[in-house]
Parts: sequence; C-alpha cells; structure tokens
Amino acid sequence: MGLLIPAIICITLALVFYTSGVWTEKIAGILKRYHHALFWSGFIFDTAGTTLMSIISKGFTLSLHAITGVIAIVLMFSHAVWATVALHYGNEQSLRSFHRFSILVWAIWLVPYSLGFILNMPGFM
Repeated sequence: MGLLIPAIICITLALVFYTSGVWTEKIAGILKRYHHALFWSGFIFDTAGTTLMSIISKGFTLSLHAITGVIAIVLMFSHAVWATVALHYGNEQSLRSFHRFSILVWAIWLVPYSLGFILNMPGFM
C-alpha cells in the first residue's frame, strides 16, 4: 500500500501535464517549447507511475491494460522525441500540424489510463 499513493499521484500528474500540453498546443495552433516541456513531463510521470504500479503488481501480466499501456508509453516517447526534432528544425508547417499527432497519441494514452482506473475500482469487476 505504501507505493500506491505515489503511483496514483504520478499517473494523475501524467494526465494533467500531457493533457495540458496537447490541448494548449491545439489551441495555440503551433507547437511551442512549453508544449514540448509538458509532453516530456507527462511522459516522465507516466513512466514513474507505471513503474510503481508494476512494482505493486509484482511485474508485467499480459492483459489488455498492459498491452495498451506499452503501446501508449512508446507513442508518448516517440511523440516527445518528434516534438524535440520539430522544434530543433523549426519547420513552420510541421510546427503548425503537429497537434494532429498529439491528439491521436493522447487519445490512445487515455485507453490504458481509463482501463487502469476502471479495472481497479473496488467492486467494479
């Protein structure tokens, strides 16, 4: 039980940072450095929370939640790296269309987030 609260806090911070990054980028209409920082923060907190949850559950178990979680974390990492590259090169068209990929990755990330939340609610399943 000692790691559960820190794990929940990390996963919740991942949701807050990643969602903020994706939607402020969409609203701004162009990828900016602070969006980039929010993407990396979301990824770092998601990785920390996932690691803690894995320790709590004593390892990886093959399930829909685990499979979608791996896909989501790989996409989050790829997304943050691509944002780094896009900002480095500064191509105006790439910076303005980046939000399409952001929203897709965010939507995919919500699947394991929601599954983890729903499947672990007492009395739900």
